[in-house]
Amino acid sequence: MMSKVTEIFYLVDEFCKEFELAKEGHVLTKDTSKNTRKRKFKMSDSEVITILILFHLGQFRNLKHFYINYVQKHMVDDFPETVSYNRFTELQRKVLIPMSVFLQVSCLGECTGISFIDSTPIRACHIKREKQNKVFKDLAQKGKCSMGWFYGFKLHIVINDKGEILDFLFTHGNVDDRAPLKNKNFHDKIFGKLIADKGYISKNLFEDLFIDGIHMITKIKKNMKNALMHIHDKVLLKKRALIE
Repeated sequence: MMSKVTEIFYLVDEFCKEFELAKEGHVLTKDTSKNTRKRKFKMSDSEVITILILFHLGQFRNLKHFYINYVQKHMVDDFPETVSYNRFTELQRKVLIPMSVFLQVSCLGECTGISFIDSTPIRACHIKREKQNKVFKDLAQKGKCSMGWFYGFKLHIVINDKGEILDFLFTHGNVDDRAPLKNKNFHDKIFGKLIADKGYISKNLFEDLFIDGIHMITKIKKNMKNALMHIHDKVLLKKRALIE
């Protein structure tokens, strides 16, 4: 465990250093003519991102329980100066962008020729309170999934047959599941067979992906004519639960 923590922290810390150098001159800053305090944070961005990665790699289901009962008690040597959990949740928002870029640049798997795609709703609040939500006003949208209506965003994700993430994308809640695949940048790392659910059925999309070297496989709807399918493709459709 010790070596894993050190390895993850090293990779994250090296990335954060490069990210800060690349960010300089490209972001808006406050007026430096006034005397403002530039107090250093007690926990670095690298430490916060490392803890978040360790949480998802472990078997904990609750971040608060993981941070208070495990990190602050059993990982004192690795993180000697931790902050309160309320302060840690504030630091999470600060590292959202660098962590997302780190995942896109350094943590994606490689396509094996068999890929699975799906989308899942990320709810900002209960659908009945959509008009009261101020945090994501003008950002979150009303959408519909297999579980019903929701208010928030959608996470579109592609994985290989090993469960490794190949690519992911966040969109508004009302965006069609097939929309990201129409953008070649989203599937430029994919080749071979792409397993999806019925929501991705589209003749034009199937033809466009086939031209790009991708064979999309889905089940058919009740109002569609039956078609012969290779036994290997039927087995792959049964393995689609891997992405869930």
